[in-house]
Amino acid sequence: MRKIPSMILLCAILMSSTSCATIFGGQVSACQRTRPAAGEPARPIRVGALVLDILIFWPGAIVDFADNAIYKPCADKPAVRK
Repeated sequence: MRKIPSMILLCAILMSSTSCATIFGGQVSACQRTRPAAGEPARPIRVGALVLDILIFWPGAIVDFADNAIYKPCADKPAVRK
């Protein structure tokens, strides 16, 4: 009977640690966390991380979308010269 709770815990840890964009994507920026407003273009997705998530362990894609790590970071806007 003790094996069942430990197996559930092990499965939960494996599911949360198999999302490629969360592990290899680095820190999630503020622009990755914000949703685009109405009329704005959708945020681009890291295609490589999505493909690896689907091939290795597809629930990892759910984790990446939940923590917004699957989206590409925003490019820094160049400084405006006056």
